[in-house]
This record gives sequence, structure tokens and C-alpha cells, in this order.
Amino acid sequence: MSQPPAIVDSHCHLDFADFDGEVDDVIARAAAAGVTRMVTICTRLANEPKVRAIAEAHDGIFYAAGIHPMSVEKQPLVSVDDLVALAGHPKMVGIGETGLDYHYTPDSADLQRQSLRIHIDAARETGLPLIIHARDADEDMAAILAKGYRNGAYACVMHCFSSGAGLARAALDLGFYLSMSGIAAFPKSGDLRDIFATAPLDRILVETDSPYLAPPPHRGRRNEPAYTAHTAKVGAEVFGVSYEAFAAATSANFDRLFSKAAAWGPV
Repeated sequence: MSQPPAIVDSHCHLDFADFDGEVDDVIARAAAAGVTRMVTICTRLANEPKVRAIAEAHDGIFYAAGIHPMSVEKQPLVSVDDLVALAGHPKMVGIGETGLDYHYTPDSADLQRQSLRIHIDAARETGLPLIIHARDADEDMAAILAKGYRNGAYACVMHCFSSGAGLARAALDLGFYLSMSGIAAFPKSGDLRDIFATAPLDRILVETDSPYLAPPPHRGRRNEPAYTAHTAKVGAEVFGVSYEAFAAATSANFDRLFSKAAAWGPV
């Protein structure tokens, strides 16, 4: 039996309790599905040691660190210096996730914007890509990202992109990337797939955001990195290419954006 095409899960959360005691098995299932590399994301700096340890223990696992916008009210703001220091680790390859969430945590909007600007500065200083979470905050998000870019270029991916066409265009115009999650594979997500279809294929990543947002046929159950393949098959249809071509393109895009992970070498 031939090995499936290699593909990257650019955003997952292997440190979450959903995977306790199963990380090795989850990674093995991912590899069997062709997902040989992934970035596991730290959303609170208190969890950074656990996230880092997972990356250190597995050759194809990398990590990113930051403060999720829904968590900024519950802990001290991170500093640029804090993030720069963490970025010295050879497997720390991204800044975030950070961003704005006015859907679940609108009361902390001011603090979220402050935190986002700190993460932008850290991305610029380290040269690592910024990983953005955006929900119900398209106008503020576009404005802050653009102003930050005018202050100095940086790289960025709009993780689990499910916002409007205007934010997609604003991000693409800055040279940023859009990442497809299981949401793009939901039957009722035709409008979102149409937005992705207007983007250049060389600006697309794919992810699970596991344990959340499992794509069909696993929707409603725990997501895991192996299911990247299901979303990628839908992505291939959106862009009118074969699965093999989509896997190759999104892997090349990952290497271009997450150049520190690419420099680690093949796994």
C-alpha cells in the first residue's frame, strides 16, 4: 500500500486535555494519513512548557506560542521581550495565536487590541509568522494588521479563516496567508469556499484546529491532525486540482511561511 501524499497540519492543540495519554497514537494516526508535520499552538504562556515538550519529543512537531484573545483578561499581558526569548527555541516557529474575538469576549476588546499589537511587534522582531484568530472583528482586525505592516513588514497567517471577503482581501493584499480548517468542509460553508476560491493557491494553508471543528465525516466528534486530509480533499475541489497537487502546494506554502520549520529538514 502506497504512502499518501505528505501534508501539513499548520495549527492544532496537542497539549489540550482531549489528547491526554494519546499524543503518540494521535501522531501515529496522522503520519498514516500523510500528515507528517504539524504545529501545535500554545494559547497561554503558562502552558508553554507542556507544548514545547511535545514538540521536543517528536521530530515532525513544531510549536508556536502566544496569548489567545479569549485569554487576555485572565493573565498578565505578554511582552515583546518575552516572546522574543521564547523564539530562541529551535522548534518555536510562530508567534501566537493572537487576534481579536468580539463574539465570545467583547468586553476585553481594548485589551485584545493591545495584546495583538504586542504580538505583531514580536513577529516583526523575530521574523516568525504571526498566527491570527479573528471572530466578529473584521474591521478592527484589518485596520490593526495594516497599520502594523506600515510600521514594518511581517509575515502572517489568518488561522481557521471564516471571516468575510473584505478581511480575506485585506490579508491577501498584505501578502498574508489564509488557512482552511474543517469549517471550509461543512456542507453549508459554500460562501466561505467561494472566498477561498478567489485567493491564489500559493497563499493557502490547511489545518485542523484540533480538537475542534472536525470536518465531515467526523463532524461533531473530536478532531485530530489525521483529519487534515479530509479538509484538504475539499480544498483540492475548491481549487480544481488533484489532492496530490493541493497537498504539495499547501506544504510548499507552509515551508515558505514557516521557514524555520522548513529548515529543520525532512521528517
